[in-house]
Amino acid sequence: MPKSSQPRKTWRYSSEFKAKAVQLSLMTGVQVKAVAETLDIHPFMLSRWRKEYREGKIMADKRKKIVSLAKDKVELDKIKSLQKEVAKLKQENELLKKWQRFLAELRHALNSYINRFYNHQRIHSGIGYTNPANFERVVA
Repeated sequence: MPKSSQPRKTWRYSSEFKAKAVQLSLMTGVQVKAVAETLDIHPFMLSRWRKEYREGKIMADKRKKIVSLAKDKVELDKIKSLQKEVAKLKQENELLKKWQRFLAELRHALNSYINRFYNHQRIHSGIGYTNPANFERVVA
């Protein structure tokens, strides 16, 4: 595969965004991985930002009001619960697909069994001593 002549796209995040991400990850009960997935960044990058935040290299802008962290935690919890529900629904969908395949195979096996062992030329007393094929033609 030929190499691309264009340089890779590098995302630059503002210090305000970094500080907000670090503050979210420092909340109790919130994992770094969950915050990173929500913000669509790599967990190692967030860990590096946390280290820089501790060292004082990243500072939150004190002039701007930071949105309530409790609200962000509620949103993260909601996202996490929705992701769990999506995973459960995907699992149920796969189970239903397997069930449909099983039923189709069962119908096919049953039809082939009946066609193999059922004698369509046999005369039956319940239908006037004719075979089923003739009876179907007469009735129809």
